[in-house]
Amino acid sequence: MFKILIGVVVAAFVVIMGFLIIDPDLNQSNNVNSISEIVSDGFRYTIEGEVNKAGTYVLSDNITMADLIEAAGGVKSTADDLAYFDFAPLKSGSTYYIPGKYDETDICSKTAITRVNINEDDAATLLTVNGITTSIASSSVSYRTENGVFDTIEELMEVYGIGNATYNKIRNYVILHS
Repeated sequence: MFKILIGVVVAAFVVIMGFLIIDPDLNQSNNVNSISEIVSDGFRYTIEGEVNKAGTYVLSDNITMADLIEAAGGVKSTADDLAYFDFAPLKSGSTYYIPGKYDETDICSKTAITRVNINEDDAATLLTVNGITTSIASSSVSYRTENGVFDTIEELMEVYGIGNATYNKIRNYVILHS
């Protein structure tokens, strides 16, 4: 019985070491939600979506979306360039998303997603997006009126009524400019 137990422990150790060799990032915690985390000689920014190398990058402070996209190897041909501004200033410790032009759940389709412009459309038009309620639509228009245009899609989370779940539900269906 003791020999079997030792064999199981050794096998488990070998398997774990194998996984760490295959993917060394398994032993690192990825706390993306930390606020303004300074790392040795820079700040952390995370980018997801239709970029060539999605991930977390350590860059200087006061960078723009163009800088982060460049660090991520550029955008894919399927990225929707109407959903981001190159000149948008970014906050360190934040995650940014570049949506695609097409529905990611429909593998065969190349039909573009119908989107609303959160910087130009009225509340009634914003309501056409599943997940945007009457109060969120009016809050979005009020926020835009008081604070100016949305520079990034992530700014939607500053609108009253939009949390992480709602943001994740609507982020593929909004653009920033036409």
